[in-house]
Amino acid sequence: DGGSATSSGAYTAPMPGKIVKVMVSKGDQVEEGQTMIIMEAMKMEHVIKASRDGVVSAVSVEVDDFVEDSQTLCSLEQAEDV
Repeated sequence: DGGSATSSGAYTAPMPGKIVKVMVSKGDQVEEGQTMIIMEAMKMEHVIKASRDGVVSAVSVEVDDFVEDSQTLCSLEQAEDV
């Protein structure tokens, strides 16, 4: 597992690397443990997974983007109770 989630719901890059796959879009509902972004750094794949259920509020990267350490990749907000 890579990336970390901040208390604000932002998911950040664990280290500098390249975005390989973006599996969510703004407005998508995700479940805890769901893969959202895959990046490659130091010849290893890092999978960014949701740490909780929620709704994707922003996606800040695209495939082939190069990102810096701690750069925000995407953000989640609490899912509305329906």
